[in-house]
Amino acid sequence: MWEHMMQMSPIDMGLWVTGLMLLMVVVGMRVAFAAAIAGFLGLLWYFSSKLGFEKGFWVAVKMAGTIPHSKVSTSALSLIPVFILIGFLAYYAGLTKALFEAAKRWVGWLPGGMALATVFSTAGFAAVSGASVATSAVFARIAIPEMLRVGYDKRFAAGVVAASGTLASLIPPSAILVIYAIIVEQDVGALLMAGFIPGAVSALIYASLVIGLAVMKPEFGPTVTGFSWKERFVSLPPTLPIFFVVFIIIFSVYGGWGTPTEAGALGAFVVFCMAVYRGMKWGNMKDALMEAGKLTVMIFTIIWGVLLYVRFLGFADLPHAFSDWISNLEQNPMITLLLILLAYAVLGMFMDAIGMLLLTLPVVFPAVIALNGGPDVAAIDSAFGVSATGCAIWFGIIVVKMAEFCLITPPIGLNCFVVAGVRPELTVQDVFRGVTPFFIADVITIAVLIAFPSIVLWLPGIIMGIS
Repeated sequence: MWEHMMQMSPIDMGLWVTGLMLLMVVVGMRVAFAAAIAGFLGLLWYFSSKLGFEKGFWVAVKMAGTIPHSKVSTSALSLIPVFILIGFLAYYAGLTKALFEAAKRWVGWLPGGMALATVFSTAGFAAVSGASVATSAVFARIAIPEMLRVGYDKRFAAGVVAASGTLASLIPPSAILVIYAIIVEQDVGALLMAGFIPGAVSALIYASLVIGLAVMKPEFGPTVTGFSWKERFVSLPPTLPIFFVVFIIIFSVYGGWGTPTEAGALGAFVVFCMAVYRGMKWGNMKDALMEAGKLTVMIFTIIWGVLLYVRFLGFADLPHAFSDWISNLEQNPMITLLLILLAYAVLGMFMDAIGMLLLTLPVVFPAVIALNGGPDVAAIDSAFGVSATGCAIWFGIIVVKMAEFCLITPPIGLNCFVVAGVRPELTVQDVFRGVTPFFIADVITIAVLIAFPSIVLWLPGIIMGIS
C-alpha cells in the first residue's frame, strides 16, 4: 500500500488530500486546523514520493514552519486589523448608536421603519468596519432591543440584524475583499472601489424586502412616528464623524496620498481621536482593543492554516488541472459559472466565509479566468463581456457576495450564532428562521450582479480604466 501511495500522481494526491480535509471540516474540525493538517500531510506525501520519507519529512516540516511567516508578513494583510479596529472604536465611541438613531428618525415612519433603520445604519457602519461578525455583534446590542421595544417579531428583528451585518463584507473597507485581492494577486484599491455600488444595491434590495414583508404582515414591523423635522436634522451632526472617516480613507487612496494600509491607519487614528473627544473611558478602549485583537487572531489563524494547504495544491498542480478541465467543457460558460456559485452555496453550509475563499480560490479563480477567455482576453472577445482584469474584479465581488450569503446559511452561519450569543432572549433557531426571507434578497442581488457586470465595474472603470 505504501509503495502504491508513493507512485500516485500529484493530481491524485491532491484529490485525496482535499477529500480528507473536507471530511475533517464536515465532522466538525475548525477550517484552520483541518487545512493545516491536510496541507502538512500533503506536503509530506508529495516530498516523500520524491525524496524518500526521512528527507521528505524534514522538507515538509521546514516548509510548514516558513510558509505562515513569509506569506502573512505581507504589508497588504495589515489592512485587516486596522479595518477591524476602526469598527470597534466607532462602536465604543458611541458613533454607531448615533447612526442608528438618525436612521430611525428619518425612515421610522415607513413600513418596517425600525428594520429599515437597521439596514441603512448597518450599511453606513459597514463603511468604517471591515468585518461582518463585528457589525452583527454591534447592531445586535443596539437595534434588536429597540425593535423589540416597539413590538417587532423577535425572529424578524434578529434576521434583519444578521443579514444586514453581511453588508460589511462587500462595502469597503472589507477584510474579505482584501483577502481575495491578495489570493488572486489583484489590486486591493480597485476591489475596494468596486464594492461600493454592489453594496448599496444589496442594501436597497434588503430594504425593499423589509418594506414588502412589513406591508404584508404589519405585526412584523410597526412604524415609528412622532419625530419632528427639527429632531431629524439634529440627529445628523453626530453621524458626520463616520462619513468623515470614509472620506479620508477613500480620498487618501484614490487621491494618491497613501496606500490602502496607510489610509486605514489614518482612519483608525481619526476614529481614536474622536473617541477620546467624546469621552471614551479606558475600560471601553481596552474592550475595543481586545475585541479587535480576538477577531484579528481568528482571521489570521485561518489564513496560516489554509496557506499550508494552498502550497501543497501548488505542488500537486491541482489548480491548473481544474482550470483545464473547466475550460474544455462544452457547455455554456455562464452555466458553468452558476454551477461554481452553487458549489459555494453548498460549501458555505459547512465552512466559514474566509476559510472557504482561501481554500477554493487558488483552484477556482484560474478556472473562471479561463472560462472568460484567458488572462489576456479583451472585453469584446470574452465570454462574460468583461476583460481579464475586469473578470477578476467582477468575480471577486460576486464570490464575496456568496460569502455574505454563507454567513447566514445554516448550520454554520456565523452571523446567526453571533446575534444569538449577544441576545440571551434569542436562540440560534430563532435567528436562522428570521434570516430565511433574506436568502431571496441575496439570490436577487447575485443575479443582478451577474447579469449586469457594469454595476461592479463602473466605478473602477471611471477611476482606473478597468472594463
